[in-house]
Amino acid sequence: MNISRRTFAAASLIGSAALLGGSSAQAKIPLKKRVKLGIASYSYWHFKTEKYPIEKVIDKACELGVEGVDILHRQMESEEPAYLQKIKRHAFVNGVDLICLSIHQNFVSPDPEFLKKQIEHTKHCIELAYAMGIPAIRLNSGRWNTVDFDRLMELRGEEPPLEGYKEDDAFKWCIDSIQQCLPKAQECGVILALENHWGLSRTPEGLLRIANAIESPWLGVLADTGNFMEDPYDKLKQIAPKTVMIQAKTYYGGGEWYTLDLDYKRIANIFEEAGFRGYVSLEYEGKEDAETAVPKSLEVLREAFE
Repeated sequence: MNISRRTFAAASLIGSAALLGGSSAQAKIPLKKRVKLGIASYSYWHFKTEKYPIEKVIDKACELGVEGVDILHRQMESEEPAYLQKIKRHAFVNGVDLICLSIHQNFVSPDPEFLKKQIEHTKHCIELAYAMGIPAIRLNSGRWNTVDFDRLMELRGEEPPLEGYKEDDAFKWCIDSIQQCLPKAQECGVILALENHWGLSRTPEGLLRIANAIESPWLGVLADTGNFMEDPYDKLKQIAPKTVMIQAKTYYGGGEWYTLDLDYKRIANIFEEAGFRGYVSLEYEGKEDAETAVPKSLEVLREAFE
C-alpha cells in the first residue's frame, strides 16, 4: 500500500496522542505562561549619589538571569541618538529586553503653557522609547506640588490643592493631557502605563477615574506595589484588571522614605487571579547596598511569581 508522507505524519501524531490517553484534543497540555522579571535602573540609583550607568544595570540583569530592564529617564546620560542606539545594542547582545522608560511629567496645573510643555515632553519621551525599542513608558498623573516630596511622604501622600482649585479641575487637566499624547503613543506603538505614583493616582479610585475615562488600548495601568501605603492588597486588587506591568518595591536596610512589609506571594496571587501576564520589574528602594539587596529581592519575586 502506498502511503504519502503527509498521511504517515498525521497518523503518527494521532497514534502518539492515543498513547498519551485519548484523542489529539485530550493530548494537548495547557501551558501556563511564566511571568518575566525585570530590574528598574532606579534600584541602583535613588537620586542621591552619582548616576549608576544604564549599561551596568543591563550587565547586572544579564548576570542575575533577569529578562528585562526598566530605564529611569533621569538616569540616562544623554538623549543623543548614538547613546540611545548604544543602549539598545548593549541590551540585545546581552539577551536583555528594554521593557519600560520611566519618565517624570506633571499634568496637574491650571497653566495652559505649562501643560503644553508637559505634553510635548511626554511625546518626546515616547519617541525616545520608540528609538530604543521600548514598548511602554511609565506615566504619572501629576500632583499639585504645594509641598516638597519629603513633606509629602510625611503626609502619607496626601497633598492640599492649589488655592482656588479642586481635584475635579486636576482630573480634567490630566485626562485631557493624556488624550493629547495618545496619537503619538499609537503612532510609535508605545503603551502609556499610568502608575499609582502620588498625586491624583495615589488611590485606586483616582487612578481608575483617569484610566476608565479614556478608551484606548495604548493606555494601561502600571501597579507599583509600594505606593499604596495603607491596605495595599485591597487596593492592588482594584487596579489589577487594568495592569499591564508591575513595579515591585523592596526595602532591605530600611526604605529611603518609608518601609512596607509586603507579602509577595499574596500579591502574586492577586495578579494571577486578574489574568496578569506582563513584566514584574524590581524597584529596590532600601538603604542596603544594591549589590547584595537586588539579588535577595529577585529571589523573593521569583519564589512568589514564578
